[in-house]
Amino acid sequence: MSPTDWAGLIVSIIAIATAFLTMVRWLVKHYLNELKPNGGSSMKDSIDRLERQVEQIMNILMEKK
Repeated sequence: MSPTDWAGLIVSIIAIATAFLTMVRWLVKHYLNELKPNGGSSMKDSIDRLERQVEQIMNILMEKK
């Protein structure tokens, strides 16, 4: 392979790695954003609501015993 071929290969590998890392960074940022409360529509808010409901159910069940 000539030096031009090697340079092209290296640049291609760097471009693919950069694209992959950018995609992973975006995905991580997007999913971490779901774990912050935002007033009702995030996964964190949904989990908090479910925990409160389960706690209420457990209190009702314990009172009946």
